Amino acid sequence: MPSANDPTDTEDANYVTTVDPADGERPSTAIVTAVASVLERDPLELPPLYETVDPDALDSLLQHAHRTDDTATHEVWFSYEGVDVGVRSDGEIRVDVAASSPS
Repeated sequence: MPSANDPTDTEDANYVTTVDPADGERPSTAIVTAVASVLERDPLELPPLYETVDPDALDSLLQHAHRTDDTATHEVWFSYEGVDVGVRSDGEIRVDVAASSPS
């Protein structure tokens, strides 16, 4: 997860990518692809995202936040396949393996 002092800190994330809902990309699909990439697995080998979080609700939330004139950045964090996943309303997706691993 990002450091407590800087919510935009991406140094702690193992993988950072972006998604643009305005281009018709579904954040939920991009999340599965990002996690599969980090875990070096085929996205089809991962369990369905809906077993962890409602993908339609997540997509709707991020698309709505992206469409509004609100200048604030909203983010949602959850665990999926043993990694922490953060997705922001500006389209940034962060996958953090280290936060889920024991020290």
